[in-house]
Amino acid sequence: MLLHIVARGRIGRSPEGEIVERYLKRLGWPYRVTELPDRGGKIPAPVTPMRTVLLDEKGKDMPSTRFADILGRWREDGVREVRFMIGAADGFDDAERAEADLLISFGRLTWPHMLARAMLAEQLWRATSILANHPYHREG
Repeated sequence: MLLHIVARGRIGRSPEGEIVERYLKRLGWPYRVTELPDRGGKIPAPVTPMRTVLLDEKGKDMPSTRFADILGRWREDGVREVRFMIGAADGFDDAERAEADLLISFGRLTWPHMLARAMLAEQLWRATSILANHPYHREG
């Protein structure tokens, strides 16, 4: 299953970009990162069946094990791509939220987009390591 991060803004060569790369390189699953300008830009055609996840302030705050369970279930159900959408500064509108398969939040605090991307990359590594029974994740 392809883990596809679609983000507004360019991360470039930055400390946040290094964190993103560090975690994505660890993934045993295929991944892709698409960067778009703040407005417009072309989103690549989906690999179907696909699920869409929005990182959104109105999203669910969930433990990493629950996030891993969702990804594992989608993989078992034959989903070929999961798109993780990180919006521009104004976030997503109600129509975009309604179309998404899942809204997730990294807590009630507001995070800069570049840190949110780094946190997502780490959570993708954590989720896939949980599913592979790797000792990276520790409960308790």
